Amino acid sequence: MTNTFDKVAAFSLDLAPRDIPQSTLESAALMLLDTLGITIASGPMDAGRIGRETATALYGAGDPSTAARMMFDGRQVSMAGAAYSAATQTDNLDGHDGYNPSKGHIGVVVIPALAALAETVPDFSGPEALTTITIGYEVAGRAGISLHKTVSDYHTSGAWNALGVAAMAARLREHTPEQLRQSMGIAEYHGPRSQMMREIANPTMLHDGSGWGAMVGISSAILAEKGFTGAPAITIEEERVAQHWADLGHFWQMEHQYVKPYPVCRWAHAAIDAVRALMLDHSFTADDIAKLQVNTFNEAACLFQGMPNDTSSAQYSLPFAVATMALYRHIGVEYITGAGLSDPAVATFLDKINVSEVQVHSERFPQYRYSDVEITLNNGQVLASGDVHARGGPESPMSRDEVVGKFMKFAAPTIGETRAEAIRDACFALLQPDSQFSDLGQHLYDPPHASNPEHTL
Repeated sequence: MTNTFDKVAAFSLDLAPRDIPQSTLESAALMLLDTLGITIASGPMDAGRIGRETATALYGAGDPSTAARMMFDGRQVSMAGAAYSAATQTDNLDGHDGYNPSKGHIGVVVIPALAALAETVPDFSGPEALTTITIGYEVAGRAGISLHKTVSDYHTSGAWNALGVAAMAARLREHTPEQLRQSMGIAEYHGPRSQMMREIANPTMLHDGSGWGAMVGISSAILAEKGFTGAPAITIEEERVAQHWADLGHFWQMEHQYVKPYPVCRWAHAAIDAVRALMLDHSFTADDIAKLQVNTFNEAACLFQGMPNDTSSAQYSLPFAVATMALYRHIGVEYITGAGLSDPAVATFLDKINVSEVQVHSERFPQYRYSDVEITLNNGQVLASGDVHARGGPESPMSRDEVVGKFMKFAAPTIGETRAEAIRDACFALLQPDSQFSDLGQHLYDPPHASNPEHTL
């Protein structure tokens, strides 16, 4: 074993806002806002509704000191139930951030965990909130890399992002290093080591396992707080993963997350962006397209190929997403839910699309997400995109204004412009030394209809 845990414990429990670059804290505020937009927009979806109803039915709090309101719902359950329900609904609208090297998602559990934990501890400063978010991202991201570098299966994010939640809980609930060590061991042991490619082959509401990741992380912290013990977390303490923790506190993964412009699996985004760019550059429409060839990496080529009959399949379908972009120049929630799932124009266009794996793109995954497309027009002209990387990450970043615009587009239809603007402003205000988390928290728990009378869940 190594001394890596001591480094992780000091980082998680002792890190101060002044120890973090300002650019990192700004990234934390931006990822907070982006995640909240998806949490809000996913609330009316079936998976979100079921997650909240299940938390109410099964995960109530017998102890008021560990009770928390569910986000954008208001009903009180246990804080594990609150984190579970919000992470489950966020996970089921595939528009939340991610990190290429860990092959998964972090904010989807970090933000629900923060909101749940905040209900059980005294109010804390805005910079402390952003520091806790950063700790969750930095610990979870490295746990994910460690897991994927040491096992053969490709596991869902819930298998490792639970450790980031455990670190956040230990910090806010003032655990000792030994309690943190036990909670991380418990979280890793019980984290859902579910196989991602099973979900890709058969898309369901299981998505990326992050609902259970959030629940396991919170539950593990409380177990350790009460004296329960767990085996050491090998994704932190085993010698062969020490290299993945060596840059903790020096390289800030928080600044290298990607933002999704579309609420579908990011494996499809490079192909979507390639089609979008060609159509913008050459001013043609979907009606002008005779054939569309997508060349991509293996995992993207494995995405669902047919016309989806539910939201989960739509979010894991590369051809469906490409067809939607070609037809409508946009992919929003309305295209992956309701009538969008039976759009005859999309169904017809799917016959024009062929998807193939190309070795050069596969060799660059997971560090990169490249694809290229060739579009044959009805007049016989062939247009080639060349290699295109998915937008939103360090390779092709979205601007701050674009991320803010995305938040408003996703949040305002559910909670109204006024409340969405208040959340937007409060997220960035957390950067100020005199701010408190409650400045934002006051907007996070009431149901949507409290601020948007025309909307009901």
